[in-house]
Amino acid sequence: MSVFGFIGCSDSAPSQDSKASSPASAKVDHSHGGWWCVEHGVPEGECALCDSSLVAKFKEAGDWCKEHKRPESQCFICSPARFDKFAARYEAKTGNKPPQPEVEE
Repeated sequence: MSVFGFIGCSDSAPSQDSKASSPASAKVDHSHGGWWCVEHGVPEGECALCDSSLVAKFKEAGDWCKEHKRPESQCFICSPARFDKFAARYEAKTGNKPPQPEVEE
C-alpha cells in the first residue's frame, strides 16, 4: 500500500516482533524507491545527495555545507548528532531503529 507514494514495497505492516527488532534484522530498501535513503540516512524526498534537483533549494535557504557538498542539516560528518532528528522520524514511522547512514568524506 502506498501513502503519498513514498512507502517501499513492504508486503505488510510491521508486527509487534519486528518493532522490537534491531536495524540489522529490519528489512531495508536499497532501491531508492522507498521513502528512506538508506545510504544517506534521510527521507528519500529530502536527499540532495541522491536528487541533485534539491540542491538549489537547500543553498537558497542557507542550508549548505560547502566542505562536504550536502545540506548542513544533513551533514552528519560535521555533526553526527544531526542524524538523531532523522532517526526519530524513521522510528516514528517504522517502529524500528534506522540503519546507520554511510559516512562519505
